Amino acid sequence: MIPARPEGLLTLSDASDEPLYRQVYERFRGAIAEGTLKPGDRIPSARALAKDVGVARGTIEVAYSLLAAEGYIQPRGQAGTIVAPYLQPQALAAPPSAPRSVEKPDVAWPRPDAPLPFQMGLPALDAFPRKIWARLGARHLRGMQPPDLAYPEPAGLLALRTATAAYLQVARGIQCTPSQVFITSGYNNTMQLILQALFKPGDSVWVEDPGYPPTRALLAQAGMQAVPLRVDAEGMVVESGIAAEPRARAAVVTPAHQSPLCLSLSLPRRQALLDWAERSNAWIVEDDYDGEYRYVSRPLPALKSLDRQGRVLYAGTFSKVLFPGLRLAYLVVPEEQAPRFERLCMLLAGGAPALTQGILASFINEGHFGRHIQRMRRLYSSRRDATAAGLSAVLGSHLHIEPQPGGMHLVARMDGHQTDRPLAARMLANGLYAHALSHWSAAPDAQSGLLMSFTNIASAEQAEQLAARILRLM
Repeated sequence: MIPARPEGLLTLSDASDEPLYRQVYERFRGAIAEGTLKPGDRIPSARALAKDVGVARGTIEVAYSLLAAEGYIQPRGQAGTIVAPYLQPQALAAPPSAPRSVEKPDVAWPRPDAPLPFQMGLPALDAFPRKIWARLGARHLRGMQPPDLAYPEPAGLLALRTATAAYLQVARGIQCTPSQVFITSGYNNTMQLILQALFKPGDSVWVEDPGYPPTRALLAQAGMQAVPLRVDAEGMVVESGIAAEPRARAAVVTPAHQSPLCLSLSLPRRQALLDWAERSNAWIVEDDYDGEYRYVSRPLPALKSLDRQGRVLYAGTFSKVLFPGLRLAYLVVPEEQAPRFERLCMLLAGGAPALTQGILASFINEGHFGRHIQRMRRLYSSRRDATAAGLSAVLGSHLHIEPQPGGMHLVARMDGHQTDRPLAARMLANGLYAHALSHWSAAPDAQSGLLMSFTNIASAEQAEQLAARILRLM
Protein backbone atom coordinates (compact mmCIF):
# COMPACT_ATOMS: atom_id res chain seq x y z
CA MET A 1 0.00 0.00 0.00
CA ILE A 2 1.15 3.55 -0.65
CA PRO A 3 -0.04 6.84 0.84
CA ALA A 4 -2.65 8.78 -1.09
CA ARG A 5 -0.03 11.21 -2.28
CA PRO A 6 3.59 9.96 -2.23
CA GLU A 7 5.98 12.79 -1.46
CA GLY A 8 6.98 14.56 -4.65
CA LEU A 9 5.09 12.17 -6.91
CA LEU A 10 2.40 14.60 -8.05
CA THR A 11 3.68 18.14 -7.92
CA LEU A 12 1.93 19.52 -10.99
CA SER A 13 2.58 22.83 -12.72
CA ASP A 14 -0.05 24.83 -14.60
CA ALA A 15 2.79 26.87 -16.11
CA SER A 16 4.35 23.86 -17.80
CA ASP A 17 3.94 23.35 -21.54
CA GLU A 18 3.16 19.71 -20.77
CA PRO A 19 -0.57 18.91 -20.26
CA LEU A 20 -1.57 18.03 -16.71
CA TYR A 21 -2.57 14.45 -17.61
CA ARG A 22 0.85 13.94 -19.18
CA GLN A 23 2.54 15.24 -16.04
CA VAL A 24 0.58 12.70 -13.99
CA TYR A 25 1.50 9.93 -16.41
CA GLU A 26 5.22 10.84 -16.34
CA ARG A 27 5.32 11.07 -12.51
CA PHE A 28 3.83 7.61 -12.08
CA ARG A 29 5.95 6.05 -14.81
CA GLY A 30 9.09 7.58 -13.31
CA ALA A 31 8.18 6.41 -9.80
CA ILE A 32 7.66 2.85 -11.08
CA ALA A 33 10.94 2.89 -13.00
CA GLU A 34 12.88 4.21 -10.00
CA GLY A 35 11.31 1.71 -7.61
CA THR A 36 9.41 4.28 -5.55
CA LEU A 37 6.28 2.38 -6.57
CA LYS A 38 6.88 -1.35 -6.51
CA PRO A 39 5.06 -4.18 -8.35
CA GLY A 40 1.82 -4.94 -6.53
CA ASP A 41 1.61 -1.53 -4.78
CA ARG A 42 -1.85 -0.05 -4.76
CA ILE A 43 -2.30 3.45 -6.20
CA PRO A 44 -5.04 5.96 -5.32
CA SER A 45 -8.37 5.93 -7.12
CA ALA A 46 -8.84 8.55 -9.85
CA ARG A 47 -11.50 10.29 -7.76
CA ALA A 48 -9.34 10.46 -4.61
CA LEU A 49 -6.21 11.57 -6.44
CA ALA A 50 -8.05 14.23 -8.43
CA LYS A 51 -9.45 15.69 -5.19
CA ASP A 52 -6.06 15.56 -3.48
CA VAL A 53 -4.17 17.19 -6.34
CA GLY A 54 -6.92 19.64 -7.27
CA VAL A 55 -7.51 18.70 -10.91
CA ALA A 56 -10.49 17.31 -12.85
CA ARG A 57 -11.13 13.61 -12.41
CA GLY A 58 -10.99 13.19 -16.19
CA THR A 59 -7.36 14.37 -16.17
CA ILE A 60 -6.39 11.53 -13.84
CA GLU A 61 -8.48 9.00 -15.79
CA VAL A 62 -6.71 9.84 -19.06
CA ALA A 63 -3.31 9.41 -17.37
CA TYR A 64 -4.41 6.12 -15.78
CA SER A 65 -5.75 4.82 -19.12
CA LEU A 66 -2.36 5.46 -20.75
CA LEU A 67 -0.54 3.73 -17.89
CA ALA A 68 -2.91 0.74 -18.10
CA ALA A 69 -2.65 0.54 -21.90
CA GLU A 70 1.15 0.41 -21.65
CA GLY A 71 1.06 -2.23 -18.91
CA TYR A 72 2.32 -0.16 -15.98
CA ILE A 73 -0.81 -0.54 -13.85
CA GLN A 74 -3.68 -3.01 -13.57
CA PRO A 75 -7.26 -2.09 -12.54
CA ARG A 76 -8.74 -4.77 -10.28
CA GLY A 77 -12.33 -3.65 -9.87
CA GLN A 78 -13.40 -3.04 -6.28
CA ALA A 79 -9.94 -4.08 -5.10
CA GLY A 80 -8.54 -0.90 -6.64
CA THR A 81 -5.67 -0.34 -9.06
CA ILE A 82 -2.16 -1.68 -8.52
CA VAL A 83 1.25 -1.45 -10.14
CA ALA A 84 1.55 -4.41 -12.51
CA PRO A 85 3.08 -7.28 -10.50
CA TYR A 86 5.19 -8.61 -13.38
CA LEU A 87 7.19 -5.38 -13.92
CA GLN A 88 10.88 -5.35 -13.17
CA PRO A 89 11.69 -1.80 -11.99
CA GLN A 90 15.45 -2.29 -12.21
CA ALA A 91 15.05 -3.05 -15.94
CA LEU A 92 13.12 0.18 -16.46
CA ALA A 93 15.49 2.50 -14.65
CA ALA A 94 18.23 4.27 -16.61
CA PRO A 95 21.75 2.91 -15.98
CA PRO A 96 23.85 5.00 -13.55
CA SER A 97 26.19 6.17 -16.31
CA ALA A 98 23.40 7.39 -18.58
CA PRO A 99 23.05 11.16 -19.04
CA ARG A 100 20.24 12.72 -17.04
CA SER A 101 18.58 13.96 -20.23
CA VAL A 102 18.07 10.44 -21.64
CA GLU A 103 14.43 9.39 -21.33
CA LYS A 104 13.52 6.02 -19.90
CA PRO A 105 12.14 3.62 -22.51
CA ASP A 106 8.41 2.99 -22.73
CA VAL A 107 8.44 -0.62 -21.57
CA ALA A 108 5.07 -2.07 -20.65
CA TRP A 109 6.39 -5.53 -19.74
CA PRO A 110 9.39 -7.67 -20.67
CA ARG A 111 9.20 -8.40 -24.37
CA PRO A 112 8.58 -12.11 -25.04
CA ASP A 113 10.65 -14.04 -27.55
CA ALA A 114 7.41 -14.83 -29.40
CA PRO A 115 4.00 -13.12 -29.50
CA LEU A 116 1.68 -14.00 -26.63
CA PRO A 117 -1.34 -16.17 -27.46
CA PHE A 118 -4.33 -14.05 -28.57
CA GLN A 119 -2.12 -10.93 -28.89
CA MET A 120 -4.02 -8.14 -30.64
CA GLY A 121 -2.72 -6.17 -33.61
CA LEU A 122 -0.57 -8.96 -35.03
CA PRO A 123 -1.13 -10.62 -38.41
CA ALA A 124 -0.20 -14.28 -38.95
CA LEU A 125 3.56 -13.89 -38.66
CA ASP A 126 4.20 -17.50 -39.66
CA ALA A 127 2.45 -16.97 -43.01
CA PHE A 128 4.30 -13.89 -44.26
CA PRO A 129 6.28 -14.60 -47.47
CA ARG A 130 9.70 -13.84 -46.01
CA LYS A 131 11.65 -15.32 -48.92
CA ILE A 132 9.91 -13.06 -51.44
CA TRP A 133 10.48 -10.02 -49.22
CA ALA A 134 14.16 -10.94 -48.75
CA ARG A 135 14.63 -11.36 -52.52
CA LEU A 136 13.10 -7.95 -53.21
CA GLY A 137 15.20 -6.42 -50.44
CA ALA A 138 18.40 -7.86 -51.88
CA ARG A 139 17.51 -6.54 -55.32
CA HIS A 140 16.92 -3.04 -54.00
CA LEU A 141 20.17 -3.09 -52.04
CA ARG A 142 22.17 -4.15 -55.09
CA GLY A 143 20.57 -1.41 -57.18
CA MET A 144 21.10 1.44 -54.72
CA GLN A 145 22.62 4.63 -56.13
CA PRO A 146 24.06 7.66 -54.26
CA PRO A 147 20.77 9.65 -54.51
CA ASP A 148 19.04 6.77 -52.70
CA LEU A 149 21.16 7.54 -49.64
CA ALA A 150 19.78 11.06 -49.24
CA TYR A 151 16.85 12.07 -47.05
CA PRO A 152 13.58 10.28 -47.89
CA GLU A 153 10.77 12.24 -49.46
CA PRO A 154 8.75 13.75 -46.57
CA ALA A 155 5.36 12.73 -47.97
CA GLY A 156 6.54 9.27 -48.99
CA LEU A 157 8.35 7.63 -51.88
CA LEU A 158 6.54 8.48 -55.11
CA ALA A 159 6.70 4.85 -56.26
CA LEU A 160 4.89 3.72 -53.09
CA ARG A 161 2.34 6.55 -53.23
CA THR A 162 1.59 5.58 -56.84
CA ALA A 163 1.32 1.86 -56.03
CA THR A 164 -0.94 2.60 -53.04
CA ALA A 165 -3.26 4.81 -55.10
CA ALA A 166 -3.58 2.10 -57.76
CA TYR A 167 -4.29 -0.59 -55.16
CA LEU A 168 -6.97 1.51 -53.44
CA GLN A 169 -8.77 2.22 -56.70
CA VAL A 170 -9.10 -1.50 -57.43
CA ALA A 171 -9.51 -2.99 -53.95
CA ARG A 172 -11.34 -0.28 -51.98
CA GLY A 173 -13.12 1.73 -54.68
CA ILE A 174 -11.26 4.94 -53.84
CA GLN A 175 -10.51 7.26 -56.75
CA CYS A 176 -7.36 9.15 -55.82
CA THR A 177 -4.08 10.35 -57.30
CA PRO A 178 -0.60 9.73 -55.86
CA SER A 179 -0.47 13.37 -54.72
CA GLN A 180 -3.38 12.65 -52.35
CA VAL A 181 -1.58 9.72 -50.71
CA PHE A 182 0.78 10.33 -47.77
CA ILE A 183 2.97 7.62 -46.29
CA THR A 184 3.16 7.62 -42.48
CA SER A 185 4.72 5.44 -39.79
CA GLY A 186 1.42 4.19 -38.35
CA TYR A 187 -2.02 5.21 -37.10
CA ASN A 188 -0.69 7.53 -34.39
CA ASN A 189 1.48 9.36 -36.90
CA THR A 190 -1.46 9.57 -39.31
CA MET A 191 -3.72 11.07 -36.64
CA GLN A 192 -1.09 13.54 -35.51
CA LEU A 193 -0.73 14.72 -39.10
CA ILE A 194 -4.50 15.16 -39.45
CA LEU A 195 -4.89 16.95 -36.12
CA GLN A 196 -2.10 19.41 -36.86
CA ALA A 197 -3.32 20.11 -40.39
CA LEU A 198 -7.04 20.61 -39.82
CA PHE A 199 -7.86 21.25 -36.17
CA LYS A 200 -7.04 23.44 -33.20
CA PRO A 201 -7.19 22.99 -29.41
CA GLY A 202 -10.73 23.14 -28.11
CA ASP A 203 -12.31 21.47 -31.14
CA SER A 204 -14.67 18.58 -30.39
CA VAL A 205 -14.64 15.27 -32.27
CA TRP A 206 -17.14 12.42 -32.33
CA VAL A 207 -15.63 9.03 -31.47
CA GLU A 208 -17.20 5.59 -31.27
CA ASP A 209 -18.07 4.07 -27.90
CA PRO A 210 -16.70 1.53 -27.41
CA GLY A 211 -13.80 2.66 -29.54
CA TYR A 212 -10.03 2.54 -30.00
CA PRO A 213 -8.49 4.05 -26.79
CA PRO A 214 -5.44 5.69 -28.44
CA THR A 215 -7.78 7.89 -30.49
CA ARG A 216 -9.12 9.50 -27.32
CA ALA A 217 -5.61 9.85 -25.93
CA LEU A 218 -4.35 11.55 -29.10
CA LEU A 219 -7.26 13.99 -29.06
CA ALA A 220 -6.57 14.80 -25.40
CA GLN A 221 -2.90 15.32 -26.18
CA ALA A 222 -3.91 17.83 -28.86
CA GLY A 223 -6.18 19.68 -26.41
CA MET A 224 -9.33 18.50 -28.19
CA GLN A 225 -12.55 17.10 -26.76
CA ALA A 226 -13.60 13.53 -27.60
CA VAL A 227 -17.39 13.11 -27.67
CA PRO A 228 -18.20 9.39 -27.26
CA LEU A 229 -21.20 8.18 -29.29
CA ARG A 230 -22.80 4.81 -28.65
CA VAL A 231 -22.55 2.05 -31.23
CA ASP A 232 -25.46 -0.26 -32.07
CA ALA A 233 -25.92 -3.04 -34.63
CA GLU A 234 -25.63 -0.51 -37.50
CA GLY A 235 -22.54 1.27 -36.18
CA MET A 236 -22.13 4.80 -34.83
CA VAL A 237 -25.47 6.44 -34.00
CA VAL A 238 -25.17 9.71 -35.93
CA GLU A 239 -28.34 11.19 -34.43
CA SER A 240 -26.81 10.90 -30.96
CA GLY A 241 -23.85 12.98 -32.10
CA ILE A 242 -26.05 15.69 -33.58
CA ALA A 243 -27.97 15.86 -30.30
CA ALA A 244 -24.90 15.71 -28.03
CA GLU A 245 -22.48 17.96 -29.94
CA PRO A 246 -23.85 19.39 -33.21
CA ARG A 247 -20.81 21.69 -33.58
CA ALA A 248 -18.28 18.87 -33.65
CA ARG A 249 -15.49 19.49 -36.15
CA ALA A 250 -14.98 15.84 -37.08
CA ALA A 251 -15.92 12.20 -36.54
CA VAL A 252 -13.44 9.32 -36.29
CA VAL A 253 -15.05 6.06 -37.42
CA THR A 254 -14.14 2.48 -38.34
CA PRO A 255 -16.87 1.69 -40.93
CA ALA A 256 -15.66 -1.66 -42.32
CA HIS A 257 -15.18 -3.42 -38.98
CA GLN A 258 -16.07 -1.25 -36.02
CA SER A 259 -13.20 -1.27 -33.54
CA PRO A 260 -13.60 -3.30 -31.39
CA LEU A 261 -17.04 -4.87 -32.08
CA CYS A 262 -16.35 -5.67 -35.77
CA LEU A 263 -19.80 -4.44 -36.88
CA SER A 264 -20.15 -2.74 -40.25
CA LEU A 265 -21.51 0.79 -40.56
CA SER A 266 -24.80 0.44 -42.44
CA LEU A 267 -25.42 2.30 -45.70
CA PRO A 268 -28.07 4.61 -44.16
CA ARG A 269 -25.63 5.52 -41.37
CA ARG A 270 -22.86 6.13 -43.91
CA GLN A 271 -25.12 8.48 -45.85
CA ALA A 272 -26.25 10.23 -42.66
CA LEU A 273 -22.63 10.74 -41.60
CA LEU A 274 -21.65 12.14 -45.01
CA ASP A 275 -24.71 14.45 -45.02
CA TRP A 276 -23.82 15.76 -41.56
CA ALA A 277 -20.21 16.42 -42.59
CA GLU A 278 -21.32 18.33 -45.68
CA ARG A 279 -23.90 20.43 -43.80
CA SER A 280 -21.56 21.16 -40.89
CA ASN A 281 -18.40 21.65 -42.96
CA ALA A 282 -16.90 18.93 -40.77
CA TRP A 283 -14.42 16.13 -41.46
CA ILE A 284 -14.68 12.35 -41.29
CA VAL A 285 -11.59 10.30 -40.49
CA GLU A 286 -12.12 6.76 -41.78
CA ASP A 287 -9.83 4.30 -40.04
CA ASP A 288 -9.82 1.24 -42.32
CA TYR A 289 -7.36 -0.79 -40.28
CA ASP A 290 -8.37 -4.25 -41.54
CA GLY A 291 -11.06 -3.67 -44.16
CA GLU A 292 -9.52 -6.29 -46.46
CA TYR A 293 -10.53 -9.12 -44.12
CA ARG A 294 -14.22 -9.89 -44.50
CA TYR A 295 -15.27 -13.54 -44.51
CA VAL A 296 -19.01 -13.63 -45.24
CA SER A 297 -18.85 -11.73 -48.55
CA ARG A 298 -16.56 -9.51 -50.56
CA PRO A 299 -14.96 -6.63 -48.62
CA LEU A 300 -17.29 -3.65 -48.36
CA PRO A 301 -16.39 -0.51 -50.32
CA ALA A 302 -14.71 2.15 -48.24
CA LEU A 303 -16.76 5.06 -46.92
CA LYS A 304 -14.31 7.26 -48.84
CA SER A 305 -15.63 5.74 -52.08
CA LEU A 306 -19.01 7.42 -51.39
CA ASP A 307 -17.47 10.82 -50.63
CA ARG A 308 -18.45 13.32 -53.32
CA GLN A 309 -17.82 16.51 -51.33
CA GLY A 310 -14.24 15.87 -50.20
CA ARG A 311 -15.01 15.51 -46.47
CA VAL A 312 -13.42 12.09 -45.79
CA LEU A 313 -9.79 11.43 -44.88
CA TYR A 314 -8.98 7.75 -45.37
CA ALA A 315 -6.40 6.08 -43.10
CA GLY A 316 -5.06 2.61 -43.86
CA THR A 317 -2.12 0.51 -42.73
CA PHE A 318 0.39 -1.91 -44.19
CA SER A 319 1.70 -2.92 -40.76
CA LYS A 320 -1.41 -4.89 -39.72
CA VAL A 321 -1.74 -6.50 -43.14
CA LEU A 322 1.93 -7.49 -43.54
CA PHE A 323 3.92 -7.24 -40.28
CA PRO A 324 4.08 -4.59 -37.51
CA GLY A 325 7.85 -4.17 -37.78
CA LEU A 326 7.27 -2.58 -41.17
CA ARG A 327 5.91 0.59 -39.51
CA LEU A 328 4.23 1.88 -42.66
CA ALA A 329 0.72 3.25 -43.09
CA TYR A 330 -0.95 5.69 -45.44
CA LEU A 331 -3.42 8.55 -45.53
CA VAL A 332 -5.58 9.68 -48.45
CA VAL A 333 -6.74 13.30 -48.22
CA PRO A 334 -9.23 15.27 -50.34
CA GLU A 335 -7.56 16.71 -53.43
CA GLU A 336 -7.90 20.35 -52.34
CA GLN A 337 -6.20 19.53 -49.00
CA ALA A 338 -3.17 17.81 -50.55
CA PRO A 339 -1.00 20.98 -50.74
CA ARG A 340 -1.61 21.71 -47.04
CA PHE A 341 -0.56 18.20 -46.02
CA GLU A 342 2.44 18.36 -48.37
CA ARG A 343 3.66 21.54 -46.63
CA LEU A 344 3.11 20.03 -43.20
CA CYS A 345 5.07 16.90 -44.11
CA MET A 346 7.98 19.06 -45.26
CA LEU A 347 7.83 21.04 -42.01
CA LEU A 348 7.81 17.93 -39.84
CA ALA A 349 10.57 16.35 -41.95
CA GLY A 350 9.55 12.80 -41.11
CA GLY A 351 9.48 10.01 -43.62
CA ALA A 352 10.09 6.28 -43.38
CA PRO A 353 13.33 4.82 -44.81
CA ALA A 354 13.25 4.95 -48.60
CA LEU A 355 14.66 1.41 -48.86
CA THR A 356 11.70 -0.07 -46.95
CA GLN A 357 9.24 1.97 -48.99
CA GLY A 358 10.91 0.86 -52.22
CA ILE A 359 10.69 -2.82 -51.27
CA LEU A 360 7.01 -2.43 -50.42
CA ALA A 361 6.30 -0.63 -53.70
CA SER A 362 7.81 -3.56 -55.63
CA PHE A 363 5.90 -6.01 -53.42
CA ILE A 364 2.66 -4.32 -54.47
CA ASN A 365 3.49 -3.71 -58.13
CA GLU A 366 4.57 -7.29 -58.75
CA GLY A 367 1.31 -8.69 -57.41
CA HIS A 368 2.65 -10.20 -54.18
CA PHE A 369 0.55 -7.91 -52.01
CA GLY A 370 -2.76 -8.84 -53.63
CA ARG A 371 -1.95 -12.55 -53.52
CA HIS A 372 -0.93 -12.28 -49.87
CA ILE A 373 -4.27 -10.63 -49.00
CA GLN A 374 -6.16 -13.45 -50.74
CA ARG A 375 -4.17 -16.14 -48.89
CA MET A 376 -4.62 -14.42 -45.54
CA ARG A 377 -8.35 -14.05 -46.08
CA ARG A 378 -8.67 -17.83 -46.47
CA LEU A 379 -6.27 -18.55 -43.61
CA TYR A 380 -7.95 -16.12 -41.20
CA SER A 381 -11.39 -17.47 -42.00
CA SER A 382 -10.17 -20.95 -41.05
CA ARG A 383 -8.33 -19.81 -37.93
CA ARG A 384 -11.25 -17.68 -36.80
CA ASP A 385 -13.62 -20.65 -36.96
CA ALA A 386 -11.11 -22.95 -35.24
CA THR A 387 -10.38 -20.49 -32.44
CA ALA A 388 -14.06 -19.78 -31.81
CA ALA A 389 -14.82 -23.51 -31.72
CA GLY A 390 -11.97 -24.26 -29.31
CA LEU A 391 -12.86 -21.44 -26.93
CA SER A 392 -16.58 -22.30 -26.98
CA ALA A 393 -15.90 -25.98 -26.29
CA VAL A 394 -14.12 -25.16 -23.01
CA LEU A 395 -15.52 -21.77 -21.98
CA GLY A 396 -19.00 -21.90 -23.49
CA SER A 397 -20.71 -21.57 -20.10
CA HIS A 398 -18.58 -18.54 -19.18
CA LEU A 399 -18.06 -16.68 -22.46
CA HIS A 400 -20.21 -16.09 -25.53
CA ILE A 401 -18.26 -15.72 -28.76
CA GLU A 402 -20.06 -13.19 -30.95
CA PRO A 403 -20.10 -13.92 -34.69
CA GLN A 404 -18.54 -11.16 -36.74
CA PRO A 405 -18.42 -10.75 -40.52
CA GLY A 406 -14.72 -9.92 -40.54
CA GLY A 407 -11.74 -8.52 -38.69
CA MET A 408 -8.72 -10.03 -36.97
CA HIS A 409 -10.02 -10.68 -33.45
CA LEU A 410 -12.92 -12.26 -31.57
CA VAL A 411 -15.26 -10.63 -29.08
CA ALA A 412 -16.01 -12.94 -26.15
CA ARG A 413 -18.84 -11.49 -24.05
CA MET A 414 -18.98 -11.89 -20.26
CA ASP A 415 -21.71 -11.23 -17.72
CA GLY A 416 -21.67 -8.13 -15.53
CA HIS A 417 -19.92 -4.78 -15.71
CA GLN A 418 -16.10 -4.57 -15.76
CA THR A 419 -15.72 -8.20 -14.74
CA ASP A 420 -13.39 -8.48 -17.73
CA ARG A 421 -10.63 -6.32 -16.28
CA PRO A 422 -9.41 -8.61 -13.49
CA LEU A 423 -9.45 -11.61 -15.84
CA ALA A 424 -7.53 -9.77 -18.57
CA ALA A 425 -4.94 -8.74 -15.98
CA ARG A 426 -4.56 -12.31 -14.70
CA MET A 427 -4.23 -13.60 -18.24
CA LEU A 428 -1.44 -11.16 -19.01
CA ALA A 429 0.35 -12.05 -15.77
CA ASN A 430 0.19 -15.71 -16.85
CA GLY A 431 1.47 -15.37 -20.40
CA LEU A 432 -1.85 -14.91 -22.22
CA TYR A 433 -3.17 -11.80 -23.92
CA ALA A 434 -6.59 -10.18 -23.99
CA HIS A 435 -8.01 -6.67 -23.99
CA ALA A 436 -10.82 -5.92 -21.56
CA LEU A 437 -13.72 -4.66 -23.67
CA SER A 438 -14.88 -2.31 -20.92
CA HIS A 439 -11.54 -0.46 -21.15
CA TRP A 440 -12.58 0.63 -24.65
CA SER A 441 -15.66 2.46 -23.40
CA ALA A 442 -16.19 5.73 -21.56
CA ALA A 443 -19.59 4.59 -20.29
CA PRO A 444 -19.76 3.81 -16.54
CA ASP A 445 -21.91 0.72 -17.24
CA ALA A 446 -19.66 -0.65 -20.00
CA GLN A 447 -20.34 -4.27 -20.86
CA SER A 448 -17.68 -6.86 -20.12
CA GLY A 449 -15.89 -8.95 -22.68
CA LEU A 450 -12.49 -10.10 -23.89
CA LEU A 451 -10.92 -9.07 -27.19
CA MET A 452 -8.66 -11.85 -28.46
CA SER A 453 -6.86 -12.19 -31.77
CA PHE A 454 -7.11 -15.47 -33.66
CA THR A 455 -4.55 -14.74 -36.36
CA ASN A 456 -1.74 -16.74 -34.74
CA ILE A 457 -3.86 -19.61 -33.36
CA ALA A 458 -3.19 -22.54 -35.68
CA SER A 459 -5.92 -25.04 -34.70
CA ALA A 460 -8.98 -25.74 -32.57
CA GLU A 461 -6.84 -28.04 -30.41
CA GLN A 462 -4.44 -25.22 -29.62
CA ALA A 463 -7.40 -22.94 -28.82
CA GLU A 464 -8.83 -25.58 -26.44
CA GLN A 465 -5.51 -25.90 -24.61
CA LEU A 466 -5.31 -22.13 -24.19
CA ALA A 467 -8.97 -21.97 -23.12
CA ALA A 468 -8.23 -24.50 -20.37
CA ARG A 469 -5.56 -22.13 -19.04
CA ILE A 470 -8.08 -19.27 -19.09
CA LEU A 471 -10.62 -21.42 -17.25
CA ARG A 472 -8.15 -21.97 -14.41
CA LEU A 473 -7.79 -18.19 -14.08
CA MET A 474 -11.53 -17.48 -13.93
